[in-house]
Amino acid sequence: MSVIVEIADAVAAAINDGTYAEPVTAQRAYRPSFDLEELGMLKVTVVPRSVITANLARQQSQVDCTVDVGLQQRVDAGDDARLDALLDLAEEIGDQLRHKRLTGYPQAAWVSIEHEPVVAGEHLDERSTLTTVMSVTYRVRR
Repeated sequence: MSVIVEIADAVAAAINDGTYAEPVTAQRAYRPSFDLEELGMLKVTVVPRSVITANLARQQSQVDCTVDVGLQQRVDAGDDARLDALLDLAEEIGDQLRHKRLTGYPQAAWVSIEHEPVVAGEHLDERSTLTTVMSVTYRVRR
């Protein structure tokens, strides 16, 4: 199995091992595309995003693997309290991953988290759905 897929699986497992303000079940997927009916329930999806390989030493490379962690849920118009709670949950998930090795892939070191978009405005406007995405990068030496 490729390194990026193993890391994505390990990230999903790490998220599922966490304790949050509400139940969370993360799944790895290649296309986080759901019908509006499915988004009545919170969806947390881990998607392999990118791999960057750079020279580290004569016969060694560093491989930066980035996975996107997306949270999606349909939200009633004007329900700012629910939007706030979902963004709090995204932050909790980020805290679960930050500065930690992945139990399922311990050779990967956490590098960074980029949270963009914090809120995908077009999803909120057109589908009444909160979509927030965190890009989490891990580094592996090979």
